[in-house]
Amino acid sequence: MESRTEHRGACLCGAVGVIAKPTSDKVVLCHCKMCRQWGGGPMFAAECEQALTFEGEEHIARFQSSTFAERGFCKICGTHLFFRYIEKNHYALPVGLLEDSEAWTLSGQIFIDRKPSFFSFAEKTENLTEDEVLNR
Repeated sequence: MESRTEHRGACLCGAVGVIAKPTSDKVVLCHCKMCRQWGGGPMFAAECEQALTFEGEEHIARFQSSTFAERGFCKICGTHLFFRYIEKNHYALPVGLLEDSEAWTLSGQIFIDRKPSFFSFAEKTENLTEDEVLNR
């Protein structure tokens, strides 16, 4: 389902704000090693394309985590702000960054073959392996 809703959010200290219009109301979990290492567990991502504005851009640090992607975080408080495919200008925002927490539905999990065995989610989701994600 396409999202027509604008969502606002901010980092913990408020130095960076975000206004986003996600492509849908669906949340996708990423179980890749980098997401788990970055946040201590899977990333709960809201997908965004062009409809994204950051306030306080001078407080955003960017780290190129692979040849094709970068991750952003607040320089002051360390809040995770985004994962971005560089060439596509496609953002995945941690859904917890955004207000309106009841507006979301868990719909998919990627890198499912990398998910640790010590947890699982009750929701039935579309599940893609690392190969399925990388060979799209």
